Amino acid sequence: MAGHVLTRGFSLRERLDATLSVQRNEILLLLSKIESNGKGILKPHQIEAEFEALSKDAQQKLHDGAFGEVLKSTQEAIVLPPWVAFAVRLRPGVWEYIRVNLNDLVADELSVPEYLKFKEELVDGPRNGEFVLELDFEPFTASVPRPTLSKSIGNGVEFLNRHLSAKMFHDKESMYPLLDFLKAHHYKGKTMMLNDRIQNLNALQSVLRKAEEYLLTLRLETPYSEFEHKFQEIGLERGWGDTAERVLEMIQFLLDLLEAPDSCTLEKFLGRIPMVFNVVILSPHGYFAQENVLGYPDTGGQVVYILDQVPALEREMLKRIRQQGLDIIPRILIVTRLLPDAVGTTCNQRLEKVYGAEHSHILRVPFRTEKGIVRKWISRFEVWPYIETFTEDVAHEIAAELQAKPDLIIGNYSEGNLVASLLAHKLGVTQCTIAHALEKTKYPDSDIYWKNFEKKYHFSSQFTADLIAMNHTDFIITSTFQEIAGSKNTVGQYESHTAFTMPGLYRVVHGIDVFDPKFNIVSPGADMSIYFPHTEKDKRLTKFHPEIEELLFSDVENEEHLGVLKDRKKPIIFSMARLDRVKNLTGLVELYGKNARLRELANLVVVGGDRRKESKDLEEQAEMKKMYDLIETYKLHGQFRWISSQMNRVRNGELYRYIADSKGVFVQPAFYEAFGLTVVEAMTCGLPTFATCHGGPAEIIIHGKSGFHIDPYHGDQVSEILVNFYEKCMEDPSYWDTISQGGLKRILEKYTWQIYSERLMTLAGVYGFWKYVSKLDRLETRRYLEMFYALKYRKLAESVPLAVDE
Repeated sequence: MAGHVLTRGFSLRERLDATLSVQRNEILLLLSKIESNGKGILKPHQIEAEFEALSKDAQQKLHDGAFGEVLKSTQEAIVLPPWVAFAVRLRPGVWEYIRVNLNDLVADELSVPEYLKFKEELVDGPRNGEFVLELDFEPFTASVPRPTLSKSIGNGVEFLNRHLSAKMFHDKESMYPLLDFLKAHHYKGKTMMLNDRIQNLNALQSVLRKAEEYLLTLRLETPYSEFEHKFQEIGLERGWGDTAERVLEMIQFLLDLLEAPDSCTLEKFLGRIPMVFNVVILSPHGYFAQENVLGYPDTGGQVVYILDQVPALEREMLKRIRQQGLDIIPRILIVTRLLPDAVGTTCNQRLEKVYGAEHSHILRVPFRTEKGIVRKWISRFEVWPYIETFTEDVAHEIAAELQAKPDLIIGNYSEGNLVASLLAHKLGVTQCTIAHALEKTKYPDSDIYWKNFEKKYHFSSQFTADLIAMNHTDFIITSTFQEIAGSKNTVGQYESHTAFTMPGLYRVVHGIDVFDPKFNIVSPGADMSIYFPHTEKDKRLTKFHPEIEELLFSDVENEEHLGVLKDRKKPIIFSMARLDRVKNLTGLVELYGKNARLRELANLVVVGGDRRKESKDLEEQAEMKKMYDLIETYKLHGQFRWISSQMNRVRNGELYRYIADSKGVFVQPAFYEAFGLTVVEAMTCGLPTFATCHGGPAEIIIHGKSGFHIDPYHGDQVSEILVNFYEKCMEDPSYWDTISQGGLKRILEKYTWQIYSERLMTLAGVYGFWKYVSKLDRLETRRYLEMFYALKYRKLAESVPLAVDE
């Protein structure tokens, strides 16, 4: 029997060459249509429209060939006659670039720099030979192990443990870094884990066996204090556990690692080592407070996320510290900006205790310039000139507050992650990055045409800060896979930073690799004390019902609510978000207004924007005007209610449930949503949820089982999905309950803060360990970043105008 012969697969360009000759006429016809759009960038839906304009016969021929494969995978086409270049995404994180000349129908394969240079000609024209700053982080991470399968993206810690445990624990000598790591554990001068009596691995193994034999003679519940002195004499200090049972488990984990290491045992062991006692969380922008701020500019899901995250994280820290037999009080500091002009909030208080926590506080530090403290709110797009001074002030404040270095620094959003990078670099501690939303994917072509966006958004500073943070950090947490690497047809937020160009600034040849093991998916949840199912009648907050009825059904129209619902028996289509372009509340109102059948079946209520005061946010102002226009255009009075932003989270939880009582639904119509915290909140309360297919909600919801995916770019389809749902509920009243219960089941399986905090603490331990014992501190990368920060970022930040206090 003949053996199988492995042959080289043909490249995309080679396959394309063959197709170009066989299907010459059809390809030329399509490319001519694409070229007729003129010089510019075509997105997938535009390419698809040109393809569908061909005859059915031509479509079929192209579909079956290599060129059809190119078209299906193309994320953008650059038209510069006589050339058309294609950015082809073969799968998440894997790209090729092809250019076709229409005159002779010949294809070239382009490298990343060649493609970006070609793209830059759209803005600058040909710039032959001119030097352009190219950023390439790949040489610095070439030695870092990484998976190659797309399904492994976001499971970084599992991959890292498998690879490095096999590499590190191949013989006894290679175990010395673990010994050094255990001996390095101290807290405020007090030794933990191992003392100086243990100097080598033979001594460690001998002591562990003696300890195991002794522990097996004790009752499992024997407290550590009863054998603490005995353990000290042989070299073991506190930190192994609070009872004989837990200490025995830890010692057996370590013995197993020394004898036959495996990644699962390593993760369990590292997850129990006491490493994290002081945590600093950065979230500078917006109005960060616990009451009366939600709905203010730049103040939404991120504030909710952190205020839910911190009590859960503190509980997990306290539990682990107690179980490890330590008497240490952990601290968590949420560091944000102090606002002297606090407009009725607590944003002017330096220190504020976090509700639901005992040892966690909000620490506020002002922005300042040479002229003094900046008093008023500043848009998140305009914070850049203040960040460096703010970071220095924060370093002094947290040192005074903690009387120690933090063990973990967590950044949030672009400027919070930059501050976290600067602090982690200065203090030498483990850094975690949480982006929440990377703006580059929200605003199409905001990189290539950055100058068009600069006056309003200052993306040159923001994208530079994002690059610095994502390359400096030790590990990155995302809420979903899509946040990292998108889906089959859409590019992920981080993936969009793999290669891009900002003409006149720099060209990013390799910005981030979505296969990097620093990426980990850790999904948040909703605060179960606030958001719980509407069916839990004994927990319902009925005291809020009169206020909620007033909010929804009052005949009074004022600054808080506009529009009157004439038929209270109809169920409510409900949405709640910031009033900005991306959240797309006005898009929901428009699709509702256009569909007469949907208006017959249900009322529409949206909560967003604050009509009680004049907004300073330009985007919110534009959306407000659009909302007023839609109300008049579609004559929505009687079927639509527009409610100003609601600050009371506890009452908002009951608002979800109240709407669920009437068999209402929740709609999240954003053009893009990184995660979708309101989606989780609504599903937790039992509301059937219809959420955008662009971003995180596509992973939260299983379409047709735990909710529904909608595409906000196709409003007519969204309204039909809603109509079909309500008509099905009329035919089968149990259908509403089926979707409601399916949503709640999905939440309890994957989206709770307990699951989140357990995972985060384990990640902090594992990455802290690998940072200590390996070369994953990425020193070369950080030197490169220092130069990039000093020579590029600093100048860009200085170019952003300072705010003027009126």
